[in-house]
Amino acid sequence: MRDIKITGLMIYYYFVCKRKLWFSTNNLDMESENENVAIGKFIDENSYKRDRKHILINDEINIDFIKSNGTIHEIKKSRKIEEASIWQVKYYLYYLEKLGISEIEAKIDYPLLKKVVEVELNGDDREKLKKVIGEIKMLLESSVIPKEKMSEKCKKCAYYDICII
Repeated sequence: MRDIKITGLMIYYYFVCKRKLWFSTNNLDMESENENVAIGKFIDENSYKRDRKHILINDEINIDFIKSNGTIHEIKKSRKIEEASIWQVKYYLYYLEKLGISEIEAKIDYPLLKKVVEVELNGDDREKLKKVIGEIKMLLESSVIPKEKMSEKCKKCAYYDICII
């Protein structure tokens, strides 16, 4: 298996839809024209303007912002796919831990909802992330598009038109 950089977005897509993950990593970019993605970017760009934003580390994780106390934050527009968001942030904590940075706090911010969710990483999470990373690497090396069951969340996905073909 070749050395593949696993990004936070890949982790997020893994928990949202493996098919979406495969499309996005195989140069099928449908999100640049998607209204929901545009709204999310607008929220990100116009929230927390006083904080240091978009901290890219090794082209693998892109932390939305870091507070002066060292707490990392991810900005999301809704809680509809919260599990994926939580695992994305857990991956950030895991990744930073691998770099020797530990005992930091992490939060997911929902500015439109005025809600904040704290995220922690434990031993079971580390084991699950190791497994997920291995599965993502196998998926990225595969030429076979994963099958997914259509669900309600699919209708708002940028890749919906490709999936229903």
